[in-house]
Parts: sequence; C-alpha cells; structure tokens
Amino acid sequence: MGAHSVSMEIIYQDKDVIAVHKPAGMPMHPDRFHQGDTVADWAISQFPEVEGVGDHSSRPEQGYRAGTVHRLDKDTSGVLVIARNQQAFEFLKKQFQERRIVKEYRVLVVGRLKDKKGTIHLPIGRAKNDPVKRIAKGRMRGTVRDAITEYEVIEYFGDDFTFIKVFPKTGRTHQVRSHFKAIDHPVVCDKLYAGKRFVCPFGLERQFLHAFALEAELPSSGRIRLEAEMTEDLQNVLEGLRKDQKDGTL
Repeated sequence: MGAHSVSMEIIYQDKDVIAVHKPAGMPMHPDRFHQGDTVADWAISQFPEVEGVGDHSSRPEQGYRAGTVHRLDKDTSGVLVIARNQQAFEFLKKQFQERRIVKEYRVLVVGRLKDKKGTIHLPIGRAKNDPVKRIAKGRMRGTVRDAITEYEVIEYFGDDFTFIKVFPKTGRTHQVRSHFKAIDHPVVCDKLYAGKRFVCPFGLERQFLHAFALEAELPSSGRIRLEAEMTEDLQNVLEGLRKDQKDGTL
C-alpha cells in the first residue's frame, strides 16, 4: 500500500459504510501508473478495517478493493460509497446487481439535445482498436454488455451545450461517456471520447461529469440519499456560460 496525501470529504458514515466526495484526479485503486494517492489508500489509512473487504474474485492487478462497491473514473468527482465490512459490501453489491440503487449525475454535453428527456439503450463493449475505450457503436471485441442511460435536460446554452441530469441504470465502465459519444453529444472536455467535438470552456481541465447523488438501502440505516455538491471548476463553467448567454455572446 502506498502513502496517501489527498484528503476526501466524508459526507456520511455509520458502522457499515462511509460515503465520500471523491475529488477529480484521484484514481480508485493502485496500478503501475498510480501508487499512493488512490481512494483505496485513503480508505485504508482512515478506516483500516476496510483493507480485506471486497470482491475477492477480482483480478489481482487491479490492486486491493478496500471496500469500494462501485467505481468513479479518475477524473470524475462526486459521491462514492465504501463498505466497512464484508456483509455491508455484499448487501450493497446485490442492490447494484439488481439495479435498485439510484445514481444521478450532473453532466454538460456538447451540442443541443433534441429531446428534453430520453433513454440511450445501446450495448457497450471494448473498442477493437483501443483496449482503454468502451464504445456503443463501431467494432467491438470481447464481451458486449447491455447498457441503459436515462437523461433529463436541466438547461440549454444555445446550440452549443446542454446541461443534464443523467441516471445510469446499468454500471458499465465509461457508460455515460460512451453513450453520449454514441449519440454525437460527447461529454464536454472528454479527452478520450469527444474526438472532433472536444471543447473545454472556461479553462476546464477534465470531463464535465459529476456523481451528484446516490440512493441506496443501508444495512442498518434504511434507505438514504447521499449528495455531493458540484465542484468549483464545474460551477465556474456553468456561471461563465450563463453570463455569455445573458450577454448574447453564446
């Protein structure tokens, strides 16, 4: 286990779980590129009992799970739940598998979405020519998995951007990013998926993707809704776009 220097805001804790606001730039687990400042390192340093908690069938090269029941991409901020014991881990994992956990994201996408509400139902697989990318259209390799994403428009910024609530009904790797790329409205400032529509307004340095809320049943506390306010870098982009729209420059 590496050393850790990054701190995370704890937004909820009880004897079974800890919920944190994960900052952007923090990977989930150690790998050959990241040793130390990961969610797993932080969790073990603060709550040593999580070290042995997790899905022990997972690949060893992913590093220790440290109670993490779900994942957020390195550059995605927001609500993340960590189980403090194996019983809580299994309890939550079952809810994820049965799609009983509600996840709500705040996302800015490129262009103007035609429908104010919609569902993207496209299977996702690994891109044939890029093992890192997950795609919902094009040539895939390996296992292709069913994936469903619902969305609802919060705000339009002319024809340039749409600010939305996103509800992933499944939990595929890069699901939100690959689904919106597939309908030609990629997530703003997404280096991996945006392609020719890559744009980072107001100095944004990472994809505009924030895990705003998560609703789940907890082993001893009943059903709970956990929220993490959007980070300053994302708020600044929205404020800038609102100002430009008001000034007529958008």
